[in-house]
Amino acid sequence: MSEYDLIWSVDDDEEMSQAIGMMIKLLGFKFRSFDGARLAARALLQGERPALLLLDINMPEVSGLELLEFIRSRPALKKLPILMLSANATDTDIDLAMHTGAQGYLTKPVSLDELERELRSVLGYSRPANAVHET
Repeated sequence: MSEYDLIWSVDDDEEMSQAIGMMIKLLGFKFRSFDGARLAARALLQGERPALLLLDINMPEVSGLELLEFIRSRPALKKLPILMLSANATDTDIDLAMHTGAQGYLTKPVSLDELERELRSVLGYSRPANAVHET
């Protein structure tokens, strides 16, 4: 699996993770989900790398913001593209995520078009050629 077309999602809500996974796949990317920040952090520390990481904020044990802060504190991970995907939609939440190092912020529920627009923006290219979604 190429890191250039692999998107990870870290979200403790299994239904949301499945829905996001389906959208990611429709956009032509490969998808891997983690139900907690610790599992994703462990994979990153073992050298695994996605093209982009989607992080939920509200998770038990370790929040998405805490994982974002941890990632940005690691020199090898500083440039990893990260989008926050959360039900939290206050200016304070968004500002904090962006200040901590997220490249974008999506509010749940997210549409396929919104997700595609953010992915294109953050990754800097169009969806892969095998995408089935039409704009």
